[in-house]
This record gives sequence, structure tokens and C-alpha cells, in this order.
Amino acid sequence: MQYKNRDIKPSSSLIEALKKMDSLDKKLLIVMDQEKFIGLLSAGDIQRAIIKNTGLDVTIDNILRKNIRVGKESDSLETIKNMMLEFRMEFCPVVNGNNEVINIYFWEDVFSDKKRQVVNKFNLPVVIMAGGFGTRLRPLTNVLPKPLIPIGEKTMLEEIFDRFGKHGCDKYFISVNYKAELIEFYLNNLNLPHKINYFKEDKPMGTAGSLSLLKGKIDQTFFINNCDILIDQDYSEILSYHQENKNEITLVAALKSYSIPYGTIDSGINGELLTLKEKPELTFKINSGMYILEPHLLNEIPENKIFHITDLIEKVKSRTGKVGVFPVSEKSWTDVGSWEEIKKYYNNVVD
Repeated sequence: MQYKNRDIKPSSSLIEALKKMDSLDKKLLIVMDQEKFIGLLSAGDIQRAIIKNTGLDVTIDNILRKNIRVGKESDSLETIKNMMLEFRMEFCPVVNGNNEVINIYFWEDVFSDKKRQVVNKFNLPVVIMAGGFGTRLRPLTNVLPKPLIPIGEKTMLEEIFDRFGKHGCDKYFISVNYKAELIEFYLNNLNLPHKINYFKEDKPMGTAGSLSLLKGKIDQTFFINNCDILIDQDYSEILSYHQENKNEITLVAALKSYSIPYGTIDSGINGELLTLKEKPELTFKINSGMYILEPHLLNEIPENKIFHITDLIEKVKSRTGKVGVFPVSEKSWTDVGSWEEIKKYYNNVVD
């Protein structure tokens, strides 16, 4: 049976599964053990486990869902295709009564002319923070503002519009400062099908200070996206997490792994050796630069003052407000704010 390298053992860890998904650029794996079908593992399963504070070294069999969708021997191809369409399934295994996979249908083979569409759409305001000087990208940003730097065939701003647009968003607020006139001129000439509002900070006001200029202009839950980051994720899932947990702020956090090229040692009293780990790997949650905020928070941002998003988060937490963290995998987050990261982006696209 051809699994296209989408299979994984139930004894594998969550971090191993995430890395495999990233390497394949896929979000669904089939869990197999000695030719027997065990279940399906999605990126969403791992995200829910991380939110519950499950360690990334936990094995897959500890988090597998019991209720999953698979094809049966008696199902027609049309039935399977309809199920794949309805639930946006990357693939659908057909499993017999002995838990053997007798066939597997992959989206790219069954629907060669269709892209998987977003199911749960929403239309909420999106604030794009595009007022920075782009110092990490000089000398290019001496000519072009960072939001207009091309990523593939489009600019960073257009990429962000596309990602939110496919979810149904059409109202954008863009924070501008450096080369603001050039940004407005470029976007105005594209005739985009969006409502775009610009708000300008006359001086640097920190990562959240300029949001004070939106008081009275946004009256519903809204997204914030830094202009130099791209998130490959169903944004409706982040929104559902935010709403279900009644968060005032939700941060999107990217998992980032670092390998230590040496053996590490833990010692106890009198230098007694406790553990010795050979070249361990450490994984952290990194602030990605995407957030969801409730509109009343705009009134808590001081005017004409440098104020960072971390200041707002601490302010909410100090009054026991809820701040949540939604995790995405390492390769689901692209930081295109430096030359090094832009090179990585183009290398990934080419690969």
C-alpha cells in the first residue's frame, strides 16, 4: 500500500509527528502498527494536546481520537469523494473489518483540479502592523517599505490579504508610518476587493501604541497580523479557540526547536550525576506576531505614548483577564522580516 510517506507509528512522539508534517507540508498522518490501521493524526490533534499542556515527548497513541472518518469496503468512490469534500480530508483510507487498509484516496489524486476550501468562514476586521522601518532588510528598505517587498509574485501585504480573504475577511486597517504614501499608492492602484483603512502614527509608538488610533473604529473581535509574518493555518480554528475560551487576547505561538550539539548533564548534591542526555533538542513557543483581540482593549491603550503588545498583555493579566496561546508548527510560521528568513522562504518554495 502506497502511503506517500504519510504513515507514522503510534509509538512516535508528538514532536516527531509535527516534524514529519512540516517536512511533507501536510497536516494529516495515518497511524499504522505492523500493517494494522490504528487511527488518523491531524495537526489539530497535536495543537489541542499542546493547549492541554501535553508534553511534546508524549507518544501519539496517548492522544488519538476514537471517532474518526474513514472509508468502508462497501463505500462507493462517490461516497468517499463527498466525504472528502465535506470535511476537507487530505486523504481517506478505506479500512476493512480486520483493521487493514485496502485502499487510500489522496486529495491530489481524486481532485486534481480542486483546492481544499476553508469551511468555517468569518468576516472580522484585520489590523496589519506595517509602520516599521524594516531595518533588518536594508538596503532594500531604503527604497521599498517592508510591506511591499515581494514574496514570490506578490508583496507581503497581498499575501496577508489572500490568507485572510479566503476566510471571508474584507475589512483591513493598516498601520503606516515609513513610506506610507508609497504603500497607499501601490494598494490603491491594485483595485483590491477590500475595504482598506489607513491609520498613521506620527512617531514610533511601540508594537501596540498605534492601536489607540482605532478607538471607536472597531467594535468587534479583530485579528492583528505583523506585516512580515505569514501563518499557514485555518484561521477559523484560532478564532474558535479564542471564543470558546472567552479570551480577551489570543497569541499565536510557533513551536521552535533548537538542537544542543553537546551532551547535557544534570547533577545533584556533591556533584552526583543524575542524568546525561546526548545532544538533546529543546522546543520553545515563540510569539509569532499574530493575535486576536477583543475591541474593548483599544480603550485600555494610552494615547501618544510608546506602548507594546506585551504591555497590553500584562495589563490584561494583572486584572485576571484571560490571555490564551494557540500553537502552530515551526514551518507553519514564516518570518520574512530579515534577509536570512527571506532566503529560507524562497528555498522552501523552490524545494
